[in-house]
Amino acid sequence: MSIGPSLPMPMRAGLPRALPAIVLGIACVVSFALLLAFRPHVPGAATTAAALDAILLWNSLLPRAAIALIAGAALGLSGALLQRVLRNPIADASTLGIASGAQLALTLGLSFLPLLTGISRELLAFAGGFTAVAIVLALSWRRGLDPVTVALSGMIVSLIAASLSVMLILARGEYAMSIHIWGAGALNQQDWSGVTSLAPRLAAGIIAAALLLRPLNVLALDDSSAKSLGVALHGVRFSILVLAVWLSASVTATVGIIGFLGLAAPAMARFCGARTTGQVMMAAPLTGAAVLFLSDCLTQLLGPGFSDLVPAGTATALLGGPLLLLLLPRVHGISAATATADAACRQLRKPAGALSLLALALFIIFVLVLALGPTDHGWNVAIGPLFSELLPFRLPRLLAAGGAGAMLGAAGFIMQRVTGNPIASPEVLGVSSGGGAGLTAALFLFSIPSPAIMLLSMALGSLAAFLVMIAIAGRSGFSAERLLLAGIAISAFCMAIVSTVLAQGDMRSYILLTWMAGSTNRAGIFEAWMAMIALVVLTAPLFFMIRWLTILPLGTSLSRSVGLRVLPSRLVLAIFAALMTAISSFLVGPLSLTGLIAPHLARLIGFQNLRCQLAAAILIGAGVLMMADWLSRVVIYPYQVPVGLFAALIGGPYLLWLLGLKERSP
Repeated sequence: MSIGPSLPMPMRAGLPRALPAIVLGIACVVSFALLLAFRPHVPGAATTAAALDAILLWNSLLPRAAIALIAGAALGLSGALLQRVLRNPIADASTLGIASGAQLALTLGLSFLPLLTGISRELLAFAGGFTAVAIVLALSWRRGLDPVTVALSGMIVSLIAASLSVMLILARGEYAMSIHIWGAGALNQQDWSGVTSLAPRLAAGIIAAALLLRPLNVLALDDSSAKSLGVALHGVRFSILVLAVWLSASVTATVGIIGFLGLAAPAMARFCGARTTGQVMMAAPLTGAAVLFLSDCLTQLLGPGFSDLVPAGTATALLGGPLLLLLLPRVHGISAATATADAACRQLRKPAGALSLLALALFIIFVLVLALGPTDHGWNVAIGPLFSELLPFRLPRLLAAGGAGAMLGAAGFIMQRVTGNPIASPEVLGVSSGGGAGLTAALFLFSIPSPAIMLLSMALGSLAAFLVMIAIAGRSGFSAERLLLAGIAISAFCMAIVSTVLAQGDMRSYILLTWMAGSTNRAGIFEAWMAMIALVVLTAPLFFMIRWLTILPLGTSLSRSVGLRVLPSRLVLAIFAALMTAISSFLVGPLSLTGLIAPHLARLIGFQNLRCQLAAAILIGAGVLMMADWLSRVVIYPYQVPVGLFAALIGGPYLLWLLGLKERSP
């Protein structure tokens, strides 16, 4: 197992270890001094204005500075504890799903039991965060808490929690939307209540961490050595996890989600010269406090418009993606991607017959979904005039969902072949999130962009995300660890960009929320035709590129030795995958996971020939989203769950099961 956190960050020769810490401290002091000097003043009579300025200073500016320092220190300490106990240099509340779990619990509580959460909001956040991390660790336990498995499990748990949160927000309207805006992480304060609530928790956490310092030192060793020194591993790990989750959940309950600060603070502490466990435990809270304080001061100095546009949580989350990319060389472990059930796949003797059965099954699903549905008087099969009346409503959304599912299946197949990684997909590699970043850019440039502009911007965003991921992972020979973590980093960065618009609470936020949910309620003739035309135009050429898809997984050197032009081939396939991902995400949102499960199921069924495997992935993807669309209409009738969210709630558990499989020995 990797013991990443104990390894020093590389330093330039001759560079004093304390210099980065000194620079960071000076930057904090200077920025706060500038903030005090240039803060806006209340106009009016001298006496009244001075009194109001004093109120703003003592009840807004200073409490905000204090809460930034306290929250940053708590998250820095939490991240250091998590990284030590899990021996994982990329562990923090964001990568382990703690923040998303806490936000989901708070959204549930504030939506249905607001009076209860007013009394025990921190307890509710702790319950949600601890449940999320317990699921992540349970899935990763059989692999020895390998960093890649932990990170991927955390991403999927976060995705499922985000799906449920968005579903609640759309169901509860403006009230739940205000919860989501708060969840973006805002440090605005109107009094000292937040400081007086969070400061004792930080003090208690520091004392507890000091008492646990010896076990933390021993945890740097392997499990057998730690046990030989008399450490009760399970009890110590549980205690440290409870402490870390409690600190991060307290911050989430007080100021919302401050993403990736728990990841950044320990890494920066080690860069500033902290080496031993005790030094990291002392330096990480100080570094976290300084980073959050500095970023908040800078957003305020840039003006109230920028501060409102980019809340503190979003500003710090924008650091997370690049920082994960910087930490990739330090992450090692047995990749979760290699532990699939593919090794047990049997080869079909008659793949053409199996494809015919899949096509027949898809036709049966198509007919049943069109005709069968609940009514106020029970289930009903629409025939005759009733079928004709329902057809204009049901057919367009069914074609949109089926076409999107088919394209996601094909896009996932391309990504898995280009990268040689059977767990690659538009959702896992951040390509869908890249489309969201492109859509966000379009919403910034155009108040209400047309569907054509939205599609173009999403296609460009998806293509950029895929190319960046290929470039990063290609430098390590498409190592499974680097590939997955690069995708997680890109996804985190892109979703932080999306959060800048979500935090506004205006019409653009509603457009993004609707996109994230993946609702087909408003799918009409345009969406149906777009899905069908794009499906034919973008998938048909793939059957003539089978040679590329066969050779590319063998590696760059071997591909070139057989005469394949690697760079143009990857670029063409990336364009096709990005276009299919963008159009599918436009129709059903970024969270469906269909691009992962469709190629997997095709291989599990036994399709080995690549043409048959591609065709099966297309058929399975279409069938999965058609069924998801139908189930989303009937599961809580007369209300509807957006199809993208419902598909994610189906695909998420499948991927979690996949990660839970014990790795097979070769």
